[in-house]
Amino acid sequence: MKKWTSFALIFILVVSVLSGCTSTEAPAATEEPAATEEPTAAEPVTVKYMTFSAAPDHIADLEAMILAFEKENPGIKVDYETVGWDDYFTKLQTQVASKTESDTFELNYENFVTYASKNALYDMDALMAKDTAFDPSVFNETALNAFQLNGKQYGLVESFSNVVMFYNKDLFDAAGVAYPDPSWTWQDELAAAQKLTDADAGVWGTFAPIQFWEFYKTIEQNGGKIFNEDKTEVLIDSKENVETLTWMIDKINKYNVTPNDAKMSGQSDGDMFKAGKIAMLRSGIWMFGLFADADFNWDIALEPGNTQKAHHFFSNGVAISKNTKNPEAAWEWVKFYTSSQEAAEIRVASSWELPALTDETLLAAYLEQSPPESREVVFEALNTLVVPPVIESWNELTDIVGQELEQAKLGQKTPEKALQDAKTALEQLIQ
Repeated sequence: MKKWTSFALIFILVVSVLSGCTSTEAPAATEEPAATEEPTAAEPVTVKYMTFSAAPDHIADLEAMILAFEKENPGIKVDYETVGWDDYFTKLQTQVASKTESDTFELNYENFVTYASKNALYDMDALMAKDTAFDPSVFNETALNAFQLNGKQYGLVESFSNVVMFYNKDLFDAAGVAYPDPSWTWQDELAAAQKLTDADAGVWGTFAPIQFWEFYKTIEQNGGKIFNEDKTEVLIDSKENVETLTWMIDKINKYNVTPNDAKMSGQSDGDMFKAGKIAMLRSGIWMFGLFADADFNWDIALEPGNTQKAHHFFSNGVAISKNTKNPEAAWEWVKFYTSSQEAAEIRVASSWELPALTDETLLAAYLEQSPPESREVVFEALNTLVVPPVIESWNELTDIVGQELEQAKLGQKTPEKALQDAKTALEQLIQ
């Protein structure tokens, strides 16, 4: 009995203590919950871009393009790196081998083929198909297609330059010769050059260098090629090509309308044209600035062909690395940089080559500049562009052909022999 009494007392005491711990007053006002912080904006995606053409003269132009892009695409940031031409491809090759290359990078056409064939570039076809705002017709079709390999788009054409025929209008007027027109053939050029040449006064009717870069374009004007379509057969010693090389050399040795090396006395062809010593000159549109203050009237025309027209196409494009972690963001940058109105206007205003675009309003400012008066020829030449016959052993190819052309020019080999020897060497190169 005492035991149960003790338990009862203990129970009463415990209940009393617990009751004392419970407040009978109204509960205190609950504190406001801490304000939920606004969700932080996602960090912008960074796209890295490496270029050789921006430095040293166009860094400010590149930065203006990036600023315009980032304003339009606030979720993407572009970091750029410039590397000089002499070091660019050595550095890029090292980076690609170690998979540390930038998300996007600039490639000239010749090196584009090499990197695309080595499976180092991102196939843009899916990105292009998914992007309903992208219209490939904004680009010159042949220029855009130059950055394809095996039917797949691995780059967008960024800019181009080409070679046309410059002519001294004052010399033409003095000789009573009609200016070059699109219908001209090699024979028309020769007939004009013979009337324009005054060797005693050191004035020459026409000039085109005899070297690899001029040769591969000139043989196309006669229906020739260095390789077949898939570059499995060497065609450099074809009848058409022998005719072409003979024509190039005959202008020096047979017709005497082009100066040889001795008669040029170490002067460049550009210097001689500007001095009024060459009436017709095949040269690049990058010479416009050099000739702008010439003390005679000059203009440009399409190059004459023999069986067809053909013009050089020197181009830079932008590719996306196959290893990029942000292909969609990289695509937005590459698309803007190569085809947007903002980027095109900056490029044209700064004379940073030319965008290969079809919208003539974007190029109006360029076409309005003078000289030359006939700037539209620059774009007309794109309709007959030819690209270099690039193979993996590109440097060896240019060396082999260049050496044989030089021997033919100097009379050390006939055109036939020089091209036969070039064929033998090239066949070993592509085996």
